[in-house]
Amino acid sequence: MSNSPSAPSRRRFLASTAVAAAATAGGVPLLSACSSDGGGGGAEGGRVAESELESILPTYRASDIAVEPDIPAENGASPGYTRFIPEDELGVTVPEPRGSGGEFRAMTPLWGTPPPEGNDYWTAMDEAIGSRMVWQTQDGNTYGEKLGAVLAGSDIPDLVCVPGWELQGQIPRAISSRFADLGPYLSGDRVLDYPNLAAIPTAAWEPAIFGGALRGLPMPAPPIGGVIPFYRQDVFEAEGWDVPTDAEDFIAFCRDITSARNRVWACEDMKWSSLIIHGVLPDKPQYWEEVDGRLVNRYETDAYLEALDWTRRLFEAGVVHPDAVAAQGDALVRFTSGESLMFNQGQGVWHNTLTEQRAANPEFRMNAFDYFGVDGADPVLYAGNGSSIWTFVNKDLPEDRVREALEIANFCAAPYGTREHLLRTYGVQDVHYTVEGDQRIRTPQGEEEVVPETYTFIATPGHFIAAPDVPQLVEDWTGWMRRHMPFVKEAMFFGRQVQEPDQFTNLSDQFEDLEDDVVRGRRSISDLQDAVAEWRRNGGDGLRDWYQRLRDDESA
Repeated sequence: MSNSPSAPSRRRFLASTAVAAAATAGGVPLLSACSSDGGGGGAEGGRVAESELESILPTYRASDIAVEPDIPAENGASPGYTRFIPEDELGVTVPEPRGSGGEFRAMTPLWGTPPPEGNDYWTAMDEAIGSRMVWQTQDGNTYGEKLGAVLAGSDIPDLVCVPGWELQGQIPRAISSRFADLGPYLSGDRVLDYPNLAAIPTAAWEPAIFGGALRGLPMPAPPIGGVIPFYRQDVFEAEGWDVPTDAEDFIAFCRDITSARNRVWACEDMKWSSLIIHGVLPDKPQYWEEVDGRLVNRYETDAYLEALDWTRRLFEAGVVHPDAVAAQGDALVRFTSGESLMFNQGQGVWHNTLTEQRAANPEFRMNAFDYFGVDGADPVLYAGNGSSIWTFVNKDLPEDRVREALEIANFCAAPYGTREHLLRTYGVQDVHYTVEGDQRIRTPQGEEEVVPETYTFIATPGHFIAAPDVPQLVEDWTGWMRRHMPFVKEAMFFGRQVQEPDQFTNLSDQFEDLEDDVVRGRRSISDLQDAVAEWRRNGGDGLRDWYQRLRDDESA
């Protein structure tokens, strides 16, 4: 996942965020809103009433083993850990293997090269848990295709990871029909048999309800930060620059700092940041708001058009790197080389880039700049769901095998500052990492074998930010998050799984490519407006009526 294309897709942004959680981790009633024409199964089309939630959701009980964070959570922001924790200070949540010696096939996405079978990392994890994992990793870039094929067949692995961005087509319906209801094992106080799972925040369990039942083991997500706007802090400080805090000033500033003759451009494609700067509604199902008693979709809002027009003006001003204009090459390489000074990307690049650059350029520093609103207004950031990646258990497993699978998840969800978490994250000391002073340094074997997209995707603790090797990163990131939390709001249908009826599933597919054409001047804002009108004619108005009925049922 080191590549950062110039015009990254939503899927790649989300994947970057997911692996970031692997690297640094870590209110509204949930309704699994599938109607009879939308699929999903379950009572009343899979919808869960607020009164039913208490009987479905696991009891929350904070871990009594977890280490106190150096930077406490504040206003909903993630906690931060800057201090190196020596091995003799680590807690233990699973003192002896709790597995029964069973073998489990697990399918997860992976960006990169899978480690060899029987490697020392997988062996050590299997021994610590007491169960053997047989990993069936699949290319993360084409994972949805493989996932759909597997779920349509008869040979489904015991454990299957499903990222939220793959909830397309028939996959949500397959989740309800192919995977186990974990409620009999985890709902209410039953979860206390698995203390690390009990310590996962309730907000992460809510989106794990599919088809009216608790089915997913969650990977908790940060409240905000799916897309972060980065800048070259070292260059800005050397030049005496401050990042503007106004949309118009930002464009003028970008003109001032761009020098094509010296191969320096202000930024990359900033579309994803622009959508946040202009307060555009999130992706489905949260892409509705009520205006004068009528549901309005994100594509129909002035904010959506204004966000794309603002991005188009950046391209038009010549401040965007030419390779970003052509949607080619690696944006991260251009950023680290100093050819572009600002870019937006998933949070995963922050820690990795800082650590990779330290040897080559000790002066290198990157930071996140704060989002600003338009015309002096405060920014609007929409809260992300408590989880957006889940692992599911094959419904055909007998009870004892389901419980053993939950023991695997319980081990994987051990909190930061425990031996279990250290093993999952770093592997075996002197094999996968060495301790040098107050740092753990990965060995070449560790780089090859300890890939995050295996055990991490089974389950993780609540989101946190930990980087004792780069403590300034923790301070910067948690500070950025805390400053933005007062501007966070929940969109309509927040925290819910909504499976739209089949006839609407691909209705919005055209917009991402059209957006990229518009900001590059290949298509016009008028073309986009025409596409929105076509969207309405081809089913958008029908989709609006469907969501309105859903909303009416919810408030009845």
